[in-house]
Amino acid sequence: MLDEQTKREIDEQMVWIAREPANPDPFANLAALYRMQNRPDEALGLLLEAVRLDPAHAEANVALCEMYSVAGDYAAAWKHARRAEAAGEASGVELLTRHGIAE
Repeated sequence: MLDEQTKREIDEQMVWIAREPANPDPFANLAALYRMQNRPDEALGLLLEAVRLDPAHAEANVALCEMYSVAGDYAAAWKHARRAEAAGEASGVELLTRHGIAE
């Protein structure tokens, strides 16, 4: 049941992307679904597209912060954490600070 629902949600985001290719939201939403499915490479590409479209997209920047911190690319993680913070979302900075990751 959950797989069916996830597939429907993925399909909805793909339709939204086709309809509004300049909107970063469906890219970020689809990336979140792919991350839940353990498809990190696809998710990373979608998140990078979201921030290309809107460098201040807080949700995408936080997700990139999380992904880069797990991968050990702390400079990239901090870059996206700071972008999200500038957009009003401090959770990336809090995550990195909590885990003692130096800027």
